[in-house]
Amino acid sequence: MADEAGQGARDIHDDRPISFDPDEMPPEVRAPLAPFNGEEPPAPRWFKDAVAAEPERTFVESLGTKLEVLTWGQVGKPGLLFVHGNSAHADWWSFIAPFFADEYRVAAMSLAGMGASDWRDRYAFSDFADDAAAVSEAAGLNRGGRKPVYIGHSFGGGQVFFTAVRRPELMHAAVLVDTGFGPPPEELKRREEEFRRRQIANIPTPDRGGRVYPTLEAALARFRLMPPQPAGNLFIADFIARRSLKRAPMPEGSGEGWTWRFDPQMWEKLDRTGMGQYPMERPDVNVPMIHFYGANSRIVQMRKSGYPTPFPPDMLEIEIPDSHHHIMIDQPLALVAALRTLLAHWPTPA
Repeated sequence: MADEAGQGARDIHDDRPISFDPDEMPPEVRAPLAPFNGEEPPAPRWFKDAVAAEPERTFVESLGTKLEVLTWGQVGKPGLLFVHGNSAHADWWSFIAPFFADEYRVAAMSLAGMGASDWRDRYAFSDFADDAAAVSEAAGLNRGGRKPVYIGHSFGGGQVFFTAVRRPELMHAAVLVDTGFGPPPEELKRREEEFRRRQIANIPTPDRGGRVYPTLEAALARFRLMPPQPAGNLFIADFIARRSLKRAPMPEGSGEGWTWRFDPQMWEKLDRTGMGQYPMERPDVNVPMIHFYGANSRIVQMRKSGYPTPFPPDMLEIEIPDSHHHIMIDQPLALVAALRTLLAHWPTPA
């Protein structure tokens, strides 16, 4: 399987959607929802209750772009801002955030170019700080007597880390969830050349836009996690997948089908200015920061194999057992329990 230690140690982590040939993946990784033929997998009561706590859905403007924002809890309580990973959306947190709504004012944002947020001509790590600040202010996350705690998964964790380094005044603390960093510039260039050469079919490029599927069933059958891993709880994978899709005209004009909601040219438009030195150097981090990681994550396997990290050397890292990279899918309640326990006692007052 793609997650096994030998495979993970061989591949440098990259925050693009995928770096494997789909034909090399076993069925449970390549197409975890295909056996359900468009039907929803059975879900436990806790999950149904969590997603029944519908958020308020609004849009916040930042840098001329409308950003999708989901909120829970009362304004005036301490703020939490949840940030999703690549090609994802705010609803990746819709079954996690309600567990915090009694004690916190909670917001989950869809990054520009993802979810229902507007697309841009250019995406930049440097813009995320402004986007997050706009969301925090509009959602009332700053009205609880302190700045919000930012919680970012994967690519979103990279955005949170970058902001913690460059704009620490915007946040009270930073929680990273299974966050890794792409290779140094020379390796990134080599990887880009390799991607173009291989022309992996499921990575949209400017000359090969996002695919439109004729039915919802067909689209769900193509959903898979990136980086590749089994979907630990299929009812969560199905929930996420359904909210990752939107209606779109079929290319031959034969009506409407379904396509993914992220900008298919995002990875060509992404400006990594300011991120090029990571992970080859460790910048100063002047806000409290902690990292949760999956015990079976490819990202952590890379770290253990000696790949460098920009994380502070004394930063606390906490392992979530029996989980891969997408901890909220594999061990959602363990993640909730770990975050609730952490936030009740951390960061300690100066």
